[in-house]
Amino acid sequence: MAKFLRVNMSDGTVTQESPCEQYKHLGGRALTSRIVADEVAPTCHPLGPSNKVVLAPGLVTGTHAPSSGRISVGAKSPLTGGIKESNAGTPFSQQMGRMQIKALIIEGQAEEGFWLLVLDESGLRLQQADDLAGMGMSDVVDTLTERFGEHAGVMGIGPAGEMKMSMAGICFNDNENRASRYSGRGGLGAVLGAKGVKALVIDDTDAPGVEIKDQEMFRQGTRKLSDALREHEVTRPGGTLNSYGTAALINVLSEAGGLPVCNFSGGTYEEADDISGETIARMIEERGGEGMTGHSCHPGCIIQCSNVWPKEDGSEHVSVIEYESDWALGANLGISDLDAIAEMIRLCNDIGVDTIETGVTLGVAMEAGVAEFGDADRAIELIKEIGEGTPLGRILGQGAEVTGRVFGVTRVPTVKGQGMPAYEPRAVKGIGITYATTPMGADHTAGYTIGPEILAVGGEEDPLSPEGKAEISRDLQVATAFLDSTGYCLFTAFAILDIDSGFEGMVESVAGVLGTDWTADDATSLGEDVLDWEREFNRQAGFTRADDRLPEFMKLEKLPPHNQVYDVTDEELDRVHGE
Repeated sequence: MAKFLRVNMSDGTVTQESPCEQYKHLGGRALTSRIVADEVAPTCHPLGPSNKVVLAPGLVTGTHAPSSGRISVGAKSPLTGGIKESNAGTPFSQQMGRMQIKALIIEGQAEEGFWLLVLDESGLRLQQADDLAGMGMSDVVDTLTERFGEHAGVMGIGPAGEMKMSMAGICFNDNENRASRYSGRGGLGAVLGAKGVKALVIDDTDAPGVEIKDQEMFRQGTRKLSDALREHEVTRPGGTLNSYGTAALINVLSEAGGLPVCNFSGGTYEEADDISGETIARMIEERGGEGMTGHSCHPGCIIQCSNVWPKEDGSEHVSVIEYESDWALGANLGISDLDAIAEMIRLCNDIGVDTIETGVTLGVAMEAGVAEFGDADRAIELIKEIGEGTPLGRILGQGAEVTGRVFGVTRVPTVKGQGMPAYEPRAVKGIGITYATTPMGADHTAGYTIGPEILAVGGEEDPLSPEGKAEISRDLQVATAFLDSTGYCLFTAFAILDIDSGFEGMVESVAGVLGTDWTADDATSLGEDVLDWEREFNRQAGFTRADDRLPEFMKLEKLPPHNQVYDVTDEELDRVHGE
């Protein structure tokens, strides 16, 4: 029987609840956002005792559905000041699903010290974790794996979360128990740190498994979706993502003039091929040893877009060099040394900070003269300062917008306080609409218009034209809100957009778990509801139309090579959500 677990850090109590009717058909993002909207005061301080952290596996997570090991983490964000859902792919989510834990709600605030939450068949209990305080996430995962066994799942925060930095993420283990899978965006690691939670260990031994109400419907749906994923060129075994990883987009976006370079001052990177997915794959093969492509972040993933980057001697350096991290700590800083980028990713993983926000923040700092663009050694030093909590490190740890204010920089690529990911809105107009209007702050995953605009997935659009992009962004935001609720990986969207049976299969697999007769219309309705809950929370938190805008410099500065400004009108942005 599915259940909620609730732990109050103020008094150390743990309670178990049966989900009420309104939560019965919710999972993942839908559930985290609904609980946050229902239980968290929109005007509360994100680091105060009134905020809550909600963890929820997707509706099909823990089953044998393909590429479905996503977990959603929700709270009020210290970075944006609004509602936030940040998700990751990890075995941890599947363990929660198999234990029939629909949601874990962490509330209150410990008076002192840090705590470890231990979750197994006997329930949830708290243990003092002063021995883990100050540890990087690599040591945390190693220590807890040794203590609780290789089969245990681990979630935790690094020193940045303990210091309540607004770029702090929440780390989960991967298949081989690396500290490498992150719910990175929005500073939710700082919220856990404020509550006194250092880590959580989960042991699903003898778990009952996910209850599937209609086995035949579920099997039918997962078969259709699996076939579509194995057919599509992007997601199939030996396809683009499996062979080259997400960094295959580096060359594509640079050639399109949409790869932000040196703090969003250009759209084409001359050294793009040096850090491309193709080069990563080639160098991994040449170096051999422990390096690999086609790596998965959780069991049952068909796509397997992750990788393990080796040092020159073949020993493991880091997992994973993915597109966003590669760009943020590479092209955005004018750095084309993959080993230096790998080291920065390793440091971010260990310190517990979001690689996107870190790279955007360092770009702003370089704009201010704190370092020179292209200086990898200095960039590495600055990340270490974040982990050490030096005065400069604490400024940087609060993200790009705070750093821009401190140093008087006007080119600060943020929306609602969150740094923009690796797509330039002046060259790809639709993604700018998503950045501006999603409740999440600048977030490409909230409505990935790159598919139709650049990759011709589900259609073909001129990326430089603003025409029709409001509708595309809106439709994709709705679809993504549903997708984030299922537990399926975002990259399944390639197959479900291009292959009708893929989307049918996804909806049928969810209906099979829930025992409903859901159709595509029900999926759309759920996505619309999620956006409505999130936008209403932000409205009550004080957000207005003025917050659904891109930074002014993008309207004034022409971006090479197309020499475009961002020319989507305010009226068009307001039309996305029917306002």
